Amino acid sequence: MSGPSGPATGSSASCPFCDIVAGRRPARIIVDGTLVVAFRDIAPVAPTHVLLVPRAHVPDASALGPEHADLLAEMAVVARKVAEADGVASSGYRLVFNVGPDSGNSVGHLHLHLVGGRPMAWPPG
Repeated sequence: MSGPSGPATGSSASCPFCDIVAGRRPARIIVDGTLVVAFRDIAPVAPTHVLLVPRAHVPDASALGPEHADLLAEMAVVARKVAEADGVASSGYRLVFNVGPDSGNSVGHLHLHLVGGRPMAWPPG
């Protein structure tokens, strides 16, 4: 576990996740990757609730394109490693990107929720 090692690239001045990535806002960081930072959600909905955010400011999943392939691959690999470290990999976990206000998205910076440690209902919400 370590804090962010470098500044956000393409950061937005008013973005709380850019502030976390840049070390200007506290967070319980658990992975400090090349392209992705993972930290505990401040309002968890399950025993494991981690947010994986890119270092670069990407507004949300609708802004992703082929140029983000490496970012998405790192997000998936980091998510698996976090799930394993938290002991939820074998029982199951959920990965969620929210896009737009109807989804409940409240921060305009791409983030992947990793939620686990309890049974999940379907459909969600």
